[in-house]
Amino acid sequence: MNYATLRKYDVSNGEGVRTTIFCTGCEHYCKGCFNEDLWSFDSGKLFTYYELETLMKNLRDENVVGINILGGEPLHPKNINTITAICYSSKVNCPDKTIWLWSGYKLEELVERKDTKNILELVDVLVDGKFELENRDINLKYRGSSNQRVIDMIKTREQKKIVLMEV
Repeated sequence: MNYATLRKYDVSNGEGVRTTIFCTGCEHYCKGCFNEDLWSFDSGKLFTYYELETLMKNLRDENVVGINILGGEPLHPKNINTITAICYSSKVNCPDKTIWLWSGYKLEELVERKDTKNILELVDVLVDGKFELENRDINLKYRGSSNQRVIDMIKTREQKKIVLMEV
């Protein structure tokens, strides 16, 4: 998998101070996407063990409350193995810190896929759905359009139904 950026401290995505990775590669091609430069799977740099260690070091920082995983499309099949490794490493190294993940896929699609099962068990918050320019709303927190949902995955797993976060 390639990535575009690692941010040690990020306060614009998710609650609190977080560390963030922007992976590259996306085939949703949402009109009006603000990360259009991340659509190509060939853009950015190769994500290696060194970057994983950097992310874990950033995550262990006492000021950081969790990790954000954005893109591009983190849950595209070409990215899934690396994203799974990031999620596992995050929970092993810092089990008290949260994982937020943004995907253009809807949760209903993701639960049908075998390759996303492990990730869905590890993610604390899933922001799902494609960006829709006609539903763009700059006043929304953590998402760009009103069709996208901020899902509390812990409560969703417990209650076996989709539970939205109050944001």
